[in-house]
Parts: sequence; structure tokens; C-alpha cells
Amino acid sequence: MKAFSQNNDKKQGFIFNLPLILVVLIFIIVPVAGTLITGFLRDVTFLPEKFIGLENYQRVFSDIHFQDSLIFTILFVLVSVTLEIILGTIFALVLNEKFPGRGFLRIAILIPWAIPIAISARVWQLIYNFNYGLLNYLAIHLGLSDSSINWLGSSASAFFSIVISDVWKTTPFITIIILAGLSTIPNELYKQAKIDGTNFINRFFQITLPLLKPVIVVALLFRTIDAIRIFDLIYVLTGGGPGGSTTSVSLYAFKYYLTGDFGYGSAISVLIFLLASILAVLYIKLGNFTEELK
Repeated sequence: MKAFSQNNDKKQGFIFNLPLILVVLIFIIVPVAGTLITGFLRDVTFLPEKFIGLENYQRVFSDIHFQDSLIFTILFVLVSVTLEIILGTIFALVLNEKFPGRGFLRIAILIPWAIPIAISARVWQLIYNFNYGLLNYLAIHLGLSDSSINWLGSSASAFFSIVISDVWKTTPFITIIILAGLSTIPNELYKQAKIDGTNFINRFFQITLPLLKPVIVVALLFRTIDAIRIFDLIYVLTGGGPGGSTTSVSLYAFKYYLTGDFGYGSAISVLIFLLASILAVLYIKLGNFTEELK
């Protein structure tokens, strides 16, 4: 009778989870499997499909343009995610304090994050515009420059323009995550630290930062994976220019999909997936989540 009850519970659990299983199967497993398979094929428009093994991957590793896009992506991740973690932590510490208007600021800081990326990218494109952009208007009228600056016209300025746009867009996401982590730290720890005479900096490094480590690692995990896959912001702002200097690996793969070389584009997509997976494992080890689950 007990065995029958357990089997019945398993069947009910499977039935309840069946919609979720189907969604994961159709929208995640099947596309990923299809991309993996296509990476081993010569799948080019107007040519017969052919299995070519690892030729696409050999081509990727000898592709100078792919290497350039990978270097750009890694630099972008390092700079943008670092700035977002630092600024997000500072904003979270400020918003965690009690002061008039705190509730309004907590809502207002979500606005950049709530705006779709394509729209925010278009707004920043107008801000950077050479002829009538707000940034050039301020630079000229504040005496910082004698003439308009082509913010998206050189490799260095385009890189930092993209970073600034991304930091503005996604720092609120980091802020909310860290703010949630701060709310779980008992106030008694800070009260005792104040009684012991420790200042704000010591309290931050001795209490706040150690207790926030798992939260910061989670924020790093989400933002790093998201930054590796950056596509739409660059696509709208620079299209990968000037001269391909701001082409991310996702945008590089997209260009091959666009030209009909699905096999090579899939191989690049698989490498992006593997890179994100490796970083995810490293972050999980850094956060010691496996130790906490034992």
C-alpha cells in the first residue's frame, strides 16, 4: 500500500511538472542540441549539408577576427562588470541607510534597468551623436572641448562609450541584489561593532563584505554571463565598428548566421556557451555554494 502511494505521488509530481519539462525541452534542450549538431556540419545556404567534424572549430581558432572579438569581449566584461559591482555596492550601501526619500530613490534606480536594451541603446546613441548629441553640447558649452567629439568614431572612445551605456543600464540590477543581501545582515552586529569603536570602513571590511560574499558572487555570475553574450547594445550603438573594433563574439556569430553560414556561426555560439559555463563553475567554487549545501 505504501509503495502504491509513493508511485502515485511520483506520477502526480511528474504530471504537475510536465508543462515545465516540455518548455525546457522545446525552448532550451532542442535549440542547444541543434546548435551543437550544426557546429559539426557545413551548413551554408545554397550548398548541400555535409558533416565535416571539427573543421568549423579549427577554423574558429585560426580566425584572427574571432580572436579580436574575443579580446574585445573579455576586456568589456572585465571593465564593465567591475564598475557595476563597485557602483552597485556603493549605491546599495547608501540606499540601505534611512533618510528622507529613500523609498523614492529605491524605485527610481530601477528605471534604467526596466528600459529595454534596444531603447536605452538608441537613447545613448542620440546622446553620443556627433552633430546634436547632448554630450557634445555639454562639452562645448562647459568649455571642455572646442568642437564636437566623435565618441563612437575611434576604437578607444567607442569602447568606453559602450561600457558607460552598459554600466548605466545594469548597475541597478547589481544594486537590488546587493541591497537584498544587506537586508539579511543582523543590525546587532553593527551595533556591537559601534560599541567596540570600529569605524565605517572597518565595519564594511570585517562584517559587511564577508557576509555579502555569496550575494556578490551571484551578482558576478549573472552579470558576467550576460556581459559575455552582449549583442543588442553594441548592435544598436556601433554595429561592431569602427573597423570591427567593438565586435563582440555574439555579434560576430550573428554576422555568420546573417550571411547563411550556420555551421560556423553555431561553432562560435558553442564556444560562447562553453566559456560561460566554465566561468559559472568557477564562480560557484568561489562562492563555496557546494560546501554550504553539504
